[in-house]
Amino acid sequence: QVQLVESGGGLVQAGGSLRLSCAAPGRTFSTGWFRQAPGKEREFVAAISWGGVTTYFADAVKGRFTIYRDNAKNTVYLQMNSLRPEDTAVYYCAAREGGIRVGVRDYNYWGQGTQVTVSS
Repeated sequence: QVQLVESGGGLVQAGGSLRLSCAAPGRTFSTGWFRQAPGKEREFVAAISWGGVTTYFADAVKGRFTIYRDNAKNTVYLQMNSLRPEDTAVYYCAAREGGIRVGVRDYNYWGQGTQVTVSS
């Protein structure tokens, strides 16, 4: 069973930064971050390939968020800068074998999520 564990969420003021971490499996998985705000569907945020060469971002976070990984530590990071109130959501880490994808259904393994709240 593959287990993912997110950490790093919290409360931050608009314009601030947070870094989320995902303890990911030590296998050749691509990893994605998704988020879900109250009353909304879960949506794609960013993804990174196993080797870290390929990344992809949702338009809403492009230029503000960065994704990278340290495979020696089996950890994927989501650096979030210039946070906005609309970034408030539960953030989930997800993993899949193969290349990166943007669909929720494309990922087989999910963490429990970490809350990010951005105050105005």
